Amino acid sequence: MAVKHETELYTPVKAYYEKLGYEVKSEVLHCDLVAVKPGEEATVIVEMKKTFNLALLLQGVERLRLTDRVMLAVERNRKKSGAVNQRFGDLTELCRLLGLGLMTVTFYKTKAPAVEVLCEPGDPPARGMRRKRQSRLLTEFRERSGDYNVGGSTGRKLVTSYREKALRCAWALHKEGELPPRRVRELSGSPQAARILLNDYYGWFERVDRGVYRLRPQGVQALIDYADVVEAWRQSAAGGIAGDS
Repeated sequence: MAVKHETELYTPVKAYYEKLGYEVKSEVLHCDLVAVKPGEEATVIVEMKKTFNLALLLQGVERLRLTDRVMLAVERNRKKSGAVNQRFGDLTELCRLLGLGLMTVTFYKTKAPAVEVLCEPGDPPARGMRRKRQSRLLTEFRERSGDYNVGGSTGRKLVTSYREKALRCAWALHKEGELPPRRVRELSGSPQAARILLNDYYGWFERVDRGVYRLRPQGVQALIDYADVVEAWRQSAAGGIAGDS
């Protein structure tokens, strides 16, 4: 059940904080909701929107100038599958990184709205640095021989380090015809040549006999499509591989 106005979030959020012992008032110095515990200085500011958006996020960051306990409240609409406000895992992590809290309100036709707190203000990021992924990032960066992609492009397939190695294997087969993996490894300079030929991830290679491979037409086309990559590699290869051309 989708709400029509963000003001509909106010009553269930207010009830939530009152149940926790807070005194709640609305529109205090332009803050949607302010909750204060009697006899304490614990103050919570809640900013509400129907959906999570940049305006709400910036509003929350601005409220951090008033208190370190700022909550963002949005509707959890069960029917909006695929919408940005359904990516609550990522949105929660974003709020954690900024020191904000995040809560959702789900409305039903026949029962009271349900309030769910996804994170409290000041909760540390849950995911942290992923060392394994960081290592993969650096390995991929170092194994690329050059910068053959344009950031944000959606045209030809990305030139990854694996595609580069496969292109080198394709070049070796195109240059000398049917070859065993050992010879492809020598010409391409790729220690993984045997595995690349066997896996045939791109459909470029064909085994014609035990331990012998040849290039398919798709591989020939790949050499045409990525001629700049192959040429850049051959130009940069010192002596050994480039000298074979």
